[in-house]
Amino acid sequence: MSGILDTVNQRTQLVGQNRLELLTFRLMRKQRYGINVFKVKEVLQCPKLTLMPNLHPLVKGVAHIRGKTLSVIDMSLATGGLPIQDPENRFIIISEFNRSTQAFLVGSVERIVNMHWESILPPPGGTGKSTYLTAVTEIEGELVEILDVEKILNEISPVNEEVSEEILAQKAVFEEGGTAPNVVLVADDSSVARRQVKRAVETIGYEVLLAHDGRDALIKLQEMAKEGCIYDKLALVISDIEMPEMDGYTLTTEIKKDASLKNLHVVLHSSLSGVFNEAMVKRVGADAFIPKFDPDELSAAVINAVKGQEK
Repeated sequence: MSGILDTVNQRTQLVGQNRLELLTFRLMRKQRYGINVFKVKEVLQCPKLTLMPNLHPLVKGVAHIRGKTLSVIDMSLATGGLPIQDPENRFIIISEFNRSTQAFLVGSVERIVNMHWESILPPPGGTGKSTYLTAVTEIEGELVEILDVEKILNEISPVNEEVSEEILAQKAVFEEGGTAPNVVLVADDSSVARRQVKRAVETIGYEVLLAHDGRDALIKLQEMAKEGCIYDKLALVISDIEMPEMDGYTLTTEIKKDASLKNLHVVLHSSLSGVFNEAMVKRVGADAFIPKFDPDELSAAVINAVKGQEK
């Protein structure tokens, strides 16, 4: 296990182009799961947990780790399975999502696998809205499920999704006499993230075109460009980074090298805030990066991007 822990610490600093490294793990079932190493800060044997009053039912307890108190979420229970027994003999994956740090209790941790995003596929049809799957892949003939951690976290501690009156007032002042298009394309594989972004963007008066991953977004953009000048139809693109088939970095690269799309304003919007490499954003040509999820920050970025096009 020490080899895995050392490798996690080294590789969380890597940024790849349309590739990722999955840390695979199991819960209480035989099913194998994966989490992007970019989101992993550390893997530890589960320390002693402290029970506190009024904890969420999915929180096994709290742990004191490196001067911080972290909630330890039972990943099996959170995804509809049986609670994980004997936590002292299990492991926690400490991860950074959406500007906060959490610990996920898992049954066992296996190894890191280098993958291409083309090998990460959307969940099969028929999984339903209640699924916690955001993607699937195959490793050594075995199905590996990638969980929608944002959905799990939102159920435990919902984020504020309301745009402030101050931002709405900025939009009201700006929109007088505006001529820029009123549509924003949003690409994200998480159903929770799509809903959050859609609500924020619609609140400030823009229409939203949704894409489920980078490839879906690129196809939609290319089809729009074939029908006429895309800059007359689309205000900007907001894209997640981690997505099946094509990640946000590659989507941005493809947009910027396409003569009919290259001047589109692209905002990368990701929960990878803790290990994010700003040099990568500049290299692929994205116009901005915003860590998830602050409705005011996102809405202000949309307003400012459209302002720039009005000049």
